[in-house]
Amino acid sequence: MKKLLIIGYNWPEPATTAAGVRMMQLLRCFREAGYQQTFASTAAASSYTADLEAEGIQTRTIRINDSSFDAFVKELQPDVVLFDRFHTEEQFGWRVEANAPDALRVLDTEDLHSLRNARKEALMKDRDFSLDSWLQQELTYMELASIWRSDLSLVISSYEYALLKDQVKIDPSLLVLVPFMTGVGNTISTDFNKRKDFICIGNGKHHPNTDSVQYLYKHIWPGLKKLIPDACIRVYGAYLPKAIQQLHQPAKGFLVEGWVEDAKTAMGNARVQLAPLQYGAGIKGKLLLSMQVGTPSVTTSIGAEGMHNGLPWNGFIADEPKDFIQSAADLYTDETLWKNSVEAGKTILGEKYNRDLWEPHLISTLSEIHRSLKAHRAKNLFGSILRHHSMAATKYMSKWIEAKNKNQAGKQE
Repeated sequence: MKKLLIIGYNWPEPATTAAGVRMMQLLRCFREAGYQQTFASTAAASSYTADLEAEGIQTRTIRINDSSFDAFVKELQPDVVLFDRFHTEEQFGWRVEANAPDALRVLDTEDLHSLRNARKEALMKDRDFSLDSWLQQELTYMELASIWRSDLSLVISSYEYALLKDQVKIDPSLLVLVPFMTGVGNTISTDFNKRKDFICIGNGKHHPNTDSVQYLYKHIWPGLKKLIPDACIRVYGAYLPKAIQQLHQPAKGFLVEGWVEDAKTAMGNARVQLAPLQYGAGIKGKLLLSMQVGTPSVTTSIGAEGMHNGLPWNGFIADEPKDFIQSAADLYTDETLWKNSVEAGKTILGEKYNRDLWEPHLISTLSEIHRSLKAHRAKNLFGSILRHHSMAATKYMSKWIEAKNKNQAGKQE
């Protein structure tokens, strides 16, 4: 049985984050492919953390800048190591290479963090975003270097896949497009008259989500409430900061509900989802959930980016507040338009996110590279150079920190 080691940036929380849902999809994919899985992380677990042991997945808490990881991975000798975001590859990639050199090193990008950060910076400085400005950021260098150092990187968005391949000129053999892997639809009820109110959902630790709620409260909801006085909007999400909680205004129909245990049911009770995202990257799990439960959505170009590849959206894409408001009102009040949007969502799910297509594609890609790993790595000369130089610096800095920590611990004794 092949062994898979996942080094998690966080422990997966599928009930609170799209990243947690994504990780559980990958774990299911590897389990069904027959992998023995071990999930390790430096993070602390929370009350929302998934019970991985119940899924038959071994767990291990690891420490950064600590040689105990070396002994752990050397004993485990995994066939594949999956780094959850580029931060973990930076921290542990050189240790994996030194102690399990034959392991296939795979980076799950989740989304391009540097792209999201560059868009946020442009928004905060009130200037247009450009790819040139993204390519000049230090975070971009770090993220791209991690992609080049890895044997393969999983890219979740078709937009970001094209960006890396066509603009950055990363060899396609180092990339594989693997979006969310879902069923083709799990509609709760598509009875227009049984659905009511609007919904907005997102984890409060993710800044694009909190920014979106504030934008919704200030620029969208006042005008939409005037058009549909009887409707409310319910805002859900774990870890919502006080600034968002203080927007709770029942008299205005703006209800901040906080975390909901069953997001699927909450989404399935709403008639329309609103997601006026102003910046971000990757695939938006909330919008996929909308499609799965038959709830049309109104979002921005950023929200829908890389999600539908030209297929009709399950609702509307609107960037200007007045267009967003009118689109939401039309979708909420026009039953025929609403039902057509539900069907559009089903089509997107079936053509873009069907796990019966993507899971075999991922496993076969890994197997093919693993069979010719030496030749695959020989082609990636730039990655070899980066591993030699940048990872050497990381290695010796990590060893220095470890020695310093041991010295301080000795003094305390």
